[in-house]
Amino acid sequence: MAELKTKQNNADVSEFINSFTDKEQKRKDSFELIKLMRDFTGFEPKMWGPSIIGFGSYHYKSERSRQEGDWPLVGFSPRKAAISLYVYTGAKEHEHLLTGLGKYKIGKACIYISKLSDVNQEVLRRLMKATIEFLQSKYKTNS
Repeated sequence: MAELKTKQNNADVSEFINSFTDKEQKRKDSFELIKLMRDFTGFEPKMWGPSIIGFGSYHYKSERSRQEGDWPLVGFSPRKAAISLYVYTGAKEHEHLLTGLGKYKIGKACIYISKLSDVNQEVLRRLMKATIEFLQSKYKTNS
């Protein structure tokens, strides 16, 4: 089995944002997301791989394969096309939590936004709360 490439590391989060983000708005939104997620979770931001900023962590084992590893409870990445939010389980029973979120696109369990002002931050907090509770009940949390 291949080893996971996305692991928590000691890279500087602020340095990453300042060097990686190509637009001032995305830089500003990234620092606002750090404050929001830090205040909400109580965890300090950590780099995961080269481009994900995560808060807290849990250890998972895939039900479909032999893959297992650690992953942030919630996080985001200020990618070029959009800001990727890792705050959603993707579970059918959590779809209702997306109501009222605002302007976004969704992948399997990743939410893409153009800018933070496009989403309702209270709904974002509800999503994070449900996701953290789901992950903590299903998996062993590391922090």
